[in-house]
Amino acid sequence: MLTNLSIRRGEEKDLPQIIGLLIEDEFGSTRENFSDPLLPSYHKAFQAITSDQNQILLVVNHNEELIGTCHLTFMPSLSFKGSWRLNLENVHVTKKFQNQGIGTWMIQQAITMGKEKGCKIVQLTTNKKRFLSKTFYEKLGFTASHEGMKLYLEDAL
Repeated sequence: MLTNLSIRRGEEKDLPQIIGLLIEDEFGSTRENFSDPLLPSYHKAFQAITSDQNQILLVVNHNEELIGTCHLTFMPSLSFKGSWRLNLENVHVTKKFQNQGIGTWMIQQAITMGKEKGCKIVQLTTNKKRFLSKTFYEKLGFTASHEGMKLYLEDAL
């Protein structure tokens, strides 16, 4: 694995690089919009995420270069005796740095943050067409224990 990795909360100045990571993805390339300036909706979403104490937008840097991101949401729950859950979304490592242990390291950092918050469950969803992602998560100990479902309320593309 690479050395000189650091993880921190994303800042608004990171948005172009974060959106760039989302667009690198086969699905993100069809649903995201990398314009200059970025769409106001990206800034609005960023503000909503960063103003919520139960959400963290993480970025991973290697020698000051932003190379990965993931979105953490800490959710209180009445089930499992009122425990907290950590939900992971938008886990991305730039293609140039994939398969070098960075995704594993980033998920481990997120899990540590979840444990510090008292989370008893870490959950995520991945598109059924992402066979490599499913394998990656299974190697980290995740199991496909539930069937995820979505209902798009508007055209999200």
